Amino acid sequence: MRSLISLVVNFTLFIRAISAQKYVFAHVVVGDTTAHTQATWASDIALAKAAAIDAFMLDIAYGDSNVPIQVGNAFAAAEAASFKLAFSFDYLGVVSYLNQYVSSSAYLFYSSAAFVSTFEGTSNIGDWAQGGTIRSAVSSSIYFVPDYTSLGPSGISPYLNDIEGAFSWNIWPEGATNMTDAPDVQWVDALSPSGKTYMMGVSPWFFHSASGGTEWVWRGDDMWADRWEQTFQVNPQFVEIVTWNDYGESHYIGPLHDSSEIPTGSAIYDTNNPHDSWRDFLPYYIATYKGNSFNIAHDQMQYWYHTSPVAGGSTCGVVGNNPSYQTEVSPNTIVEDAVFFSALLTSAATVTVQIGNGPVNSYAGTAGHNHWSLAFGGQTGVPVFCVVRGGATVQCSSNAAPITATTTLSNGCTNYNAWVGSWQNDGSSTGSGSTSSSPTTATPTQTSGQVCIAGTGPGNYAEVGSR
Repeated sequence: MRSLISLVVNFTLFIRAISAQKYVFAHVVVGDTTAHTQATWASDIALAKAAAIDAFMLDIAYGDSNVPIQVGNAFAAAEAASFKLAFSFDYLGVVSYLNQYVSSSAYLFYSSAAFVSTFEGTSNIGDWAQGGTIRSAVSSSIYFVPDYTSLGPSGISPYLNDIEGAFSWNIWPEGATNMTDAPDVQWVDALSPSGKTYMMGVSPWFFHSASGGTEWVWRGDDMWADRWEQTFQVNPQFVEIVTWNDYGESHYIGPLHDSSEIPTGSAIYDTNNPHDSWRDFLPYYIATYKGNSFNIAHDQMQYWYHTSPVAGGSTCGVVGNNPSYQTEVSPNTIVEDAVFFSALLTSAATVTVQIGNGPVNSYAGTAGHNHWSLAFGGQTGVPVFCVVRGGATVQCSSNAAPITATTTLSNGCTNYNAWVGSWQNDGSSTGSGSTSSSPTTATPTQTSGQVCIAGTGPGNYAEVGSR
């Protein structure tokens, strides 16, 4: 049970949050956009806007020669689409990028200041001091919300005067457990007494498959549904979706545009594993997080799973947990062999799931958002996800990926990545599923106002030292 002090702090944050506009960002690794053109950025921005995402947070690694080109393409596309962008520095080149782009109509301002974040950069905290190196050199005031997760909530207090808020990268659970909002509450408790805002991370999955270092998996499973429900409880000022396009860590919710943008070693795990359908419920999740009403105009379902049991292939060196600071375990103890599925229902209905020729499993759904999971239980074949109301089938999926007894990858490795699909009812009693790169949406109506986890190079969340 939370302490009385914690409840008071969170109530204070709630009152402040409802009086200020909330934002949802998607984290974009610019290092993974090497084949993008301005038109590609325009396509991504259109998809993000359709999913009710407010802005892209551009993760830029200093020293990557492709970054200046792609940042220019991104801003050109965003200006044309009236979409917002902000920088998440990883970590250097801060002043030059800010001075070049803060005057763009696409740059995100919050509280009359340019919104800026980082991925770590704790060795450069002094640069962000009020009146210090960066703030005095940039042509705009700055609203600074860094990711200093390695300090932890208890270590942020000496720096509160030099930040406007904080972002936590502690998004995935350790071991065979589900993620909770306990770390987020700790950050809120540390920030709120000083009037600082909190940016909460939401991610659907994690499988680090890029070669060149340790490859590991953290539990995703129910997390896409659970984590959004946690944002409703924590009520942060900002939410950052991690990520739009990190194909090397399997938590992308954007489309796979070009195989050349997938990090070395990851293509075999990402190909034929679209994640676009994870965007389908975002209009609902984001409206609910912001305190807006949402009209569920059609029944919808989304579902995700890895397509063979974890024991159906070799681990091929993948471990459970990040062994650089966590206890290494078998990855097969981390990931659940199950299908995970959510339904947005216009009214109460029964949701049924059948894997191959296995038994039909029924779940009582209520109007609004519902989420469940079903273990493979040794069953194989194509899963079918249906909504039944009043004894009549509303719609069923027809194109889900089959679950096989053993891995289908040519290298014999278990694929810990997820396949994601969805459908939205088209008004008929039966119909086909949808895995289109265009998300399905209903119309929202407003009623009221751990630490560094990967890599050492550009595009892989590197902290590269002092400026």
